[in-house]
Amino acid sequence: MINPSKPWLQSYPKGVPHTLGESSYTSLVEMLEESFAKFPNRNACEYLGKFMTYRELDQQTRNFAAYLQTLGLESGARIAIMLPNVMQFQIAMMGALRAGLVVVNVNPLYTSRELEYQLKDSGASALIILENFAHVYQKIAQNVSVKKVIVTSLGELIGIKGKVVDFVVRHIKKLVPSWELPASIPFKEALKIGASSSYVKPFISLDDIAFLQYTGGTTGVSKGAVLLHRNILANAKQIEVWLEPGLKGQQIDQMVFLCALPLYHIFALTACAVFGARIGAMLIMVPNPRDIPGFIKLLKSHPNIHIFPGVNTLFNALIHRPEFLKIKLPNLLVTIGGGMAMQKVVADEWQKLTGIPIAEGYGLSETSPVACVNTPLIEHFTGHVGLPVPGTEVMILGDNNIELPLGQAGEICIKGPQVMTEYWNMPEETRNAFTSDGYFRSGDIGFMDQNGYVKIIDRKKDMIIVSGFKVYPNEVEEVLSLMPGILECAVIGTPDEETGEAVKAFIVKRDADISEEQVLDYCKQQLTNYKRPKKIIFRAELPKTNVGKILRRELRD
Repeated sequence: MINPSKPWLQSYPKGVPHTLGESSYTSLVEMLEESFAKFPNRNACEYLGKFMTYRELDQQTRNFAAYLQTLGLESGARIAIMLPNVMQFQIAMMGALRAGLVVVNVNPLYTSRELEYQLKDSGASALIILENFAHVYQKIAQNVSVKKVIVTSLGELIGIKGKVVDFVVRHIKKLVPSWELPASIPFKEALKIGASSSYVKPFISLDDIAFLQYTGGTTGVSKGAVLLHRNILANAKQIEVWLEPGLKGQQIDQMVFLCALPLYHIFALTACAVFGARIGAMLIMVPNPRDIPGFIKLLKSHPNIHIFPGVNTLFNALIHRPEFLKIKLPNLLVTIGGGMAMQKVVADEWQKLTGIPIAEGYGLSETSPVACVNTPLIEHFTGHVGLPVPGTEVMILGDNNIELPLGQAGEICIKGPQVMTEYWNMPEETRNAFTSDGYFRSGDIGFMDQNGYVKIIDRKKDMIIVSGFKVYPNEVEEVLSLMPGILECAVIGTPDEETGEAVKAFIVKRDADISEEQVLDYCKQQLTNYKRPKKIIFRAELPKTNVGKILRRELRD
């Protein structure tokens, strides 16, 4: 009998368990080592035509772990990794875990100020960095307590030179700046030292910290979500059992994941790097998904992709390229949309071109990340983010902290084995982030329908109050995205003497001739008065995170 307080269970696909038992692994390291032993001859990843097998990944990560152990760091010391999607990320991340250390993922496009904050807040003892960004660290090296800097290059380990490197660094917009760092060592040299050193496998438990995963900081100060080995393992298992019905009994020799999202981001970290390793998958590592022509060429040469995670802005950019019309992905099983709200017009066009609907999901750094997701059995874009994954409970709270009935919008609160334990060094923030009965307050506004499906309306902090009426930017953006001539848009609230706040829209044109008057006229037909933008600003582009999420915060500055 289905528990009426958990209506989502009645909507679970056949065979998907309602709960998860205790992990069969003692740590992420045990899971990784099992995969290394089970799939030694499989390719673990591909980067610009070069491959690394699970056997090679095993050896390289062992060598890197052994090198880190020569530094004399205490158990649980933090290791910051500031790398894009290159093979060295996998080696550094898994090697640090095998050494019994905590991984601190850092956006490689951070400014010196942002990098300094994260290194200081995490107390990182070592930093692995791409030489293209070493000058960023150089500016703040004297202000932090990093003991060792391991520097790598785009072509290191895999012998990539010349034009290929030029292709990869185009998005950096400059050649490698000159730099000189104290206490630095080349990545390749660190591996050599590790290869000649003994590796001692440390004792690691499910309750040890695996990652300090910093929030994107799109709405305020970035916070370090403390994710234990048990949290990440639980989410990988939740993804696995949720994906199973989508295979429809097919026996696939090896799953292939397109890794276009950056691995330092929690979405790709768990859904691609960790879950991929768990099932012996191969990751196709995309160095620069913003290079759309180059990305489409990569897709053309990889028709065997099974899993394609992405964000709305990436899918939108692809479907508006004529050359994408020629791309065939006959093996594609699931397209997963996350990281930001999916727009129906984008999802529908994607399905028209690929034959596969976008299964939108929902999660946060604090939930490792997957909390809810559509099943891979959907036949079209649903407009909601699906059901809570096994072992997860979702509650909708009103402003008075009272649970709201189904269908009413409030703050989405989440409890499950994948939810973080705390914010690093922020006890007050941690207390404010949880209800008295242990639910994590997401800061997102949404509701749950009678069948347990969750609909996201918007970020609580992004809500606009116009003359006392609530306006959700996502709704206005969805309407604007349907107007011919608009490529991208973002909506924020701006102070207004008459109404308290007013709606302000930023638009990237697809049609150069579109005017402000045309947009306003369109909104009059589609939106009630208080929801209509009072001001339209045309931009050549919108500010985004490296994942592709639009930064409304920067539009307010």
